[in-house]
Amino acid sequence: MGKAGATSASTRWRWAGIDGGLWIGATVAAVFLRFDFSFTEALASGTLLFALLSAAAYLALGGLAGPYAVGHSRGSFEEIVDLTKTALIVGLLGLVVNALLPAQLVPRSVPLTSALVAAMAMLAARTVLRTRRARHRATDDDRRVIVLGAGEGGRQLVRTMLRDPKAGLLPVALVDDDPAKARLSIDGVRVRGTRHDIAALADQTNASTVAVAIPSANSSLLAEVRELTRDAGLDVLVLPQTSELFRRPTGRDLRALDLADLLGRRPIELDSAAIAESINGKVVLVTGAGGSIGSELCRQIAKFGPRKLLLLDRDESALHATQISMSGRGLLDSDDTVLADIRDPGRLQEIFSEHRPQVVFHAAALKHLPLLERYPMEAWKTNVLGTLNVLQAASDHGVETFVNVSTDKAANPTSVLGYSKRLTERLTSEFAARDDNTYVSVRFGNVLGSRGSVITAFTAQIEAGGPVTVTHPEVERYFMLIPEACQLVLQAAAIGADGQVMVLDMGTPAKINDVATTLIDLSGRDDIEIVYTGLRPGEKLSEELFTPGEDIQQSAHPLVNHVDVAALTPHDVLAADSASDTVAYMRAEGLRGNHEVSTA
Repeated sequence: MGKAGATSASTRWRWAGIDGGLWIGATVAAVFLRFDFSFTEALASGTLLFALLSAAAYLALGGLAGPYAVGHSRGSFEEIVDLTKTALIVGLLGLVVNALLPAQLVPRSVPLTSALVAAMAMLAARTVLRTRRARHRATDDDRRVIVLGAGEGGRQLVRTMLRDPKAGLLPVALVDDDPAKARLSIDGVRVRGTRHDIAALADQTNASTVAVAIPSANSSLLAEVRELTRDAGLDVLVLPQTSELFRRPTGRDLRALDLADLLGRRPIELDSAAIAESINGKVVLVTGAGGSIGSELCRQIAKFGPRKLLLLDRDESALHATQISMSGRGLLDSDDTVLADIRDPGRLQEIFSEHRPQVVFHAAALKHLPLLERYPMEAWKTNVLGTLNVLQAASDHGVETFVNVSTDKAANPTSVLGYSKRLTERLTSEFAARDDNTYVSVRFGNVLGSRGSVITAFTAQIEAGGPVTVTHPEVERYFMLIPEACQLVLQAAAIGADGQVMVLDMGTPAKINDVATTLIDLSGRDDIEIVYTGLRPGEKLSEELFTPGEDIQQSAHPLVNHVDVAALTPHDVLAADSASDTVAYMRAEGLRGNHEVSTA
C-alpha cells in the first residue's frame, strides 16, 4: 500500500471527503444553471437536502464497491472508470427517488446533470493535483527530457516519470511525427512538434536528454535521432524492445543508446518447443564453455531444462566466470565443470565415458585470424585435430546430436582460420554418415561484444585516447549479438538434418569504419582519430556466408539456411598430421572441399 501507485485508506477517505464536497457543489451548480442563475433556487432547502443525500449515497456506494474500496493510483484509468461509474449509478438512483417522492426536491433533470458535473469536477481535481505534484517535485538535479513518441509507450513513460521522483527524469515536451497528435497533452506535457524540432525545443526547455519511447524503433530511426541530437549535445535514451518488457515501461527502463541499436539487430522468434524437445531432460556438453559464445550457450541451454549441463574448457578462470554467471556461485566443486583440453583425445574419452552426454555443442576453437596466420599449426592442432577428437569421442559414445560451431570465414576461405574451420565442417559431415545420430555445423560471423572482438578493441582504443585502427575504409563484416547467435545455434541444433551446414541469417553487413565512427560518437569524444592500417594476410574486404556454387536451401526456420559440404575422413586428416607440410594440406583440403561441392 505504501508503494508508488497504491494509496492508503486514510488518503482514500480524505479524497472521499473532497469528492463529497464536490458532489454537493455540483448539485447546487446544476440547480443554479437550471433556474437561469437563481441563487434562491440553488440554495433552497430542497436543493441542499437532495445534495446532502446524493453525496451520502455516493460515498456509501463508493466505499462499498467504488473508488474508495480500492487503492487506485490517483488519476489512473481504473480510478476514472470507477468514479464515473459510481457517479452515474448515484445519478440514476437520484432520478428514480426524486421522481417517486410526493414532492420533488429538485427538477427532474438535476440528478443526472449533477452527476455529470460532479464526475467532471472530481476528474479535474485529480488532474490539477497531478500537474501540481509534477511541477512541485522538479529539482535542479532532474534531467529535463524530451520524449519522442506520443503513442502508448510515450504516454506510459511520461506518467511514470512524473510519478517517480527517484528516477530523476522530468518530461518537458513530447514530439511526434503524426499530425493527429499535434495538439495532444499528457498530464500537462504537450506535443510540441516533430523529431525535426528536437534541437529547437531543447533550447527552449533546457532539455539535456531525448527519450525514444518507441519500443519497436528500428536502426534507421535511431540513427536519424542520433544525428539530430548530436549537434545539440543531447543524450539519447531508448526503451528496450516490447518483448523484453513484462510490464508497462517506466523511466527506469530507459537505457543509453548503444551500438546494437544502431546496427539494427532484430528480435528472433524461436521454435521453443523444438529446442526444448532437443534438450529437455538430456545430458548436454558444451566445449569452450568459458568463451563468449560457449558461456552464453550454457546460459540459454539451462533455460530448457537439461538433466545435466557439462561445462568443458581448458581455461579454469573462464570456467569459474561462466559458473558464477549461471548460478551466482563459483566454488568449482561440482562435476558439471570439466577442466580439459580438446587436444587430448584420451581425456575426452574419459569424460564421455563418465558422463555419457546425449547432446554436444562444440564451441572450443582458436579464432584470431592474424595470430593463426603466424602460427598455423596451432589452428591445425586445436581447430582440426581438436574437433576430430571431440567428434570421435561423441561417435564412440553414441551422442544423439552434435553441433559444430563454425564461422563465415569457412565459406570460400582465404585464411588459415577459414581453412581450419572448413575442415571441421567437412569432418562433421563425414561423421554424420556413420550412424543414425545427427551431426551438423552452424556457420555465422562476428559477434558483438565477444571476447577479443573488434568492438572490444575499438572501445579500449577510445578509452586510451586513440587512435582507432581500421584495416581498410571499405572493409565490412556481418555482426550478431551474442544471445542472438546462440539462440539461432540452438534453433539450428533442433531442426538441422544430418551432415548439413546450417547458415544463420546475418542481416546486412556493416562497414567497420562506420562501426568505429559510431563508437567514437557514442563515447562523446571528438578528438579520436581513425587510422587505416591495411588488410592483413588472409583477410577479405567483405566476408561471405556461402561458397560460390553451394546449393543454398531454406530450412524450417526463416532465419536459417543450409548447404552440404564434401566429407573428409579422419584417416586423411591423421595421415596429413604426420606429413611434412600439414599447413599446405589444410589449405588444399579447405579449397578442395569447395570445389567438390560447387561442381557436384
